[in-house]
Amino acid sequence: MKKECYLIKGMTCASCSSAVERVTRKLDGVKESQVNLATNRMTIEYDEEKLKPEDIIAKIERAGFGAELEIPEEIKKEKEQEKTESENTHEQMKRRLILSICLAIPLLYISMGHMLPVTLPLPNFLDMHTHPMNFAVTQLILTVLILICGRKFYIVGFKTLFHGHPNMDSLVAIGTGSAFLYSLVMTISIPSHPENAHNLYYESAAVVVTLVMLGKFMESRSKGKTSEAIQKLMQLAPDTAIRMRDGKEEEVPVEQIREGEILLVKPGSKVPLDGEVISGSSSVDEAMLTGESIPVEKEVGDTVIGGSMNYNGAMQIKVTHTGDDTTLAKIIKLMEDAQGKKAPISKLADTVAGYFVPTVMGIALLAALIWSFTGYPLSFVLTIFVSVLVIACPCSLGLATPTAIMVGTGVGASNGILIKSGEALEVTHKTDIVVLDKTGTVTEGKPKVIEVIPRQGEKKELLFLAACCEKMSEHPLGNAIVEEAKSQGMELKTPEKFESLTGRGIYAELEGKKIFIGNERMMREQKVGLEELKEKSDEIAQKGQTPMFVVVDGKLAGIISVADTIKSTSVEAIDKIRKMGVEVVMLTGDNKRTAEYIGSQVHVDRVVSEVLPGDKAIVVEHLQKEGKKVMMVGDGINDAPALAQADIGCAIGSGSDIAVESSDIVLMKSDLLDVYKAIRLSKLTIRNIKENLFWAFLFNSLGIPVAAGVLYAFGGPLLNPMIAGFAMSCSSVLVVSNALRLKRVKL
Repeated sequence: MKKECYLIKGMTCASCSSAVERVTRKLDGVKESQVNLATNRMTIEYDEEKLKPEDIIAKIERAGFGAELEIPEEIKKEKEQEKTESENTHEQMKRRLILSICLAIPLLYISMGHMLPVTLPLPNFLDMHTHPMNFAVTQLILTVLILICGRKFYIVGFKTLFHGHPNMDSLVAIGTGSAFLYSLVMTISIPSHPENAHNLYYESAAVVVTLVMLGKFMESRSKGKTSEAIQKLMQLAPDTAIRMRDGKEEEVPVEQIREGEILLVKPGSKVPLDGEVISGSSSVDEAMLTGESIPVEKEVGDTVIGGSMNYNGAMQIKVTHTGDDTTLAKIIKLMEDAQGKKAPISKLADTVAGYFVPTVMGIALLAALIWSFTGYPLSFVLTIFVSVLVIACPCSLGLATPTAIMVGTGVGASNGILIKSGEALEVTHKTDIVVLDKTGTVTEGKPKVIEVIPRQGEKKELLFLAACCEKMSEHPLGNAIVEEAKSQGMELKTPEKFESLTGRGIYAELEGKKIFIGNERMMREQKVGLEELKEKSDEIAQKGQTPMFVVVDGKLAGIISVADTIKSTSVEAIDKIRKMGVEVVMLTGDNKRTAEYIGSQVHVDRVVSEVLPGDKAIVVEHLQKEGKKVMMVGDGINDAPALAQADIGCAIGSGSDIAVESSDIVLMKSDLLDVYKAIRLSKLTIRNIKENLFWAFLFNSLGIPVAAGVLYAFGGPLLNPMIAGFAMSCSSVLVVSNALRLKRVKL
């Protein structure tokens, strides 16, 4: 079996990627084929005795797409080229969109101005009654320019239609093409029939194309964020490492390091690769990778993770994993896999295209055949055929979804909820389970002083003494004490002597006093009895807080408890989410005792603790396999694979760039109440879209029988352009007005 990667060209939506998967899986010898729409790549595993790369490429090309084998050595070069091409394409789309909007405004003014209750002024040479040909030709020129800007919809739409995979582009191409064709026929006939100036639908074609271009532009702007996030992840690991050989230090590229070699990790530098500490000790910040908010003390025998930050001690580590086996590399792989596995959401417009386009075409063809068999001339039959397609032209259908989504995302943005796509807005309302990361999401994400417990004397005295000593420390727990003292307006003194005791705490001398501040291990080393405060320290630890013992001149002076505090709105937010019938799960890499305590405080339904970065995505996947729609809310790099795996990834805005870019929704205010608001906004928007589609279909459907000549057969009118135009205008106005109602919603 052989596994290869192919670059696929010409895909525009989920139905395209599924079409490529479908045709390649049918090939004899293919075991598995997966297409990642975000990266435009297909990974295929096949029997090379039965199949050749050229057979795979030929099959994909017959389905209407381009394909070429990706050569590993050229991947980096291709990615750079792709990025440049993507930027150029994005700029082209932007220019075409601006031009289309500038052309669509005067087109709408000319074509629809006379239909308003107050007639808009027009130059005499464009008057529909006195100069019908000028009126029509001006619209024709403006429309042709807009259709040239949106020509991709016609190229892709007709190609996918002819290959049996109609999508949104097919719907736009058929509808707008028919409206344009009908209007063109009417324009040509104006010299002999001036009244046909009433039968023009140029603006319908132009407005639909412009709106869809706007939607595609917004899509392209957010596309490619995955690769950016992965590149930032890769930058976490240092490029070089200090290797120890024969007692000498040498700086070498990380790629040259082999398993089993000894590396020196200096204070303030990053750990290059996964390894085991063989000498020295330090505090290591693994929050970026594990979510653990308190730095982890590392001693001989402990494992360290590549990419984590070493604080104040020097260590020698023996490398245990290199290359693709490191924890960081596995997180990157998990992100890529999660993006690839993410089930493509069947877009409403594509679903509509699958049924609506063939049905309308069938009705148009059937009506034309019936009138042809009854002996009517070809011009009449053509009028019937095109009229059905014109009256069914999804002008209001084209407005229904994008206007509601634009208003919905606008309402979200004004509330600090950035929704990256209409797709995200569509799926959010189906959420069954909200999975919350603990550190930085439910909690503040940085240590704070919870309680000051003096053995004797005042709390302020103990805090002042400890803060003065910790002033020289770089440890986050020490910083928390300093910040608390400053917030109380204390002016801190600088100790005469300061020493950091890695893995235990600090030693300082202040105004003749010898002071130790640290953990229980330090107390044992200094042979200081905890006495009556032992019970209190156990109680603090039971709550998942860190007790820091303060010893002055060999005697215990008190305890300062430090912990990551719960955000002020977390409890209210979780209660509101649960009232919506959504289950809330708290997921964390933190220890079980801390996690269970925090979970009970914020009223979550379930707590899953001590979870490795890779396992977060697996937990989400298990929930999805139960048939649940999962929203993951997180802020750290360790959450990125889970954010990508979830049906909806929701990132806290104050979190890492990688988490933000891996997500579908960003909460700028870092407030969990916005998770509740996002779900509520999605429900309201989807309801609005359904209402819009109902009105859009109602007007379109009522017009089809008239256009097909049902009334004409019984002596009624064939097609009254004024009524059709008025109905379509009413439909569009109604849809837009309904969408604008969302602006008044209070989340």
